[in-house]
Amino acid sequence: MAAIAPLTAGAVFVATAATDAVYVMFTSAVIARKRVPAASWSAIWYLLSSYAVISYTENAFYVAFAAAGSWVGAYASMTFLHRPSGGPPVGAAPE
Repeated sequence: MAAIAPLTAGAVFVATAATDAVYVMFTSAVIARKRVPAASWSAIWYLLSSYAVISYTENAFYVAFAAAGSWVGAYASMTFLHRPSGGPPVGAAPE
């Protein structure tokens, strides 16, 4: 077993905690049906989890595309789900 680098272990811990906290904020914004906050939290979520993109492409510039795509995807999804108040939410069981 390789030695554990304390700095790396700490960085992984902080990055994972931040990513999960942002995911909770994203989910909260989705439940509240707030498009811009949901899209923004989604983009931040992808920025925090961009390690895989950098690892696979070896080019951090692609992270900008991941964050932008995340923002657009979340905003579009929230636009589709957005309904005037008083109506049943999308996916609700028929009465």
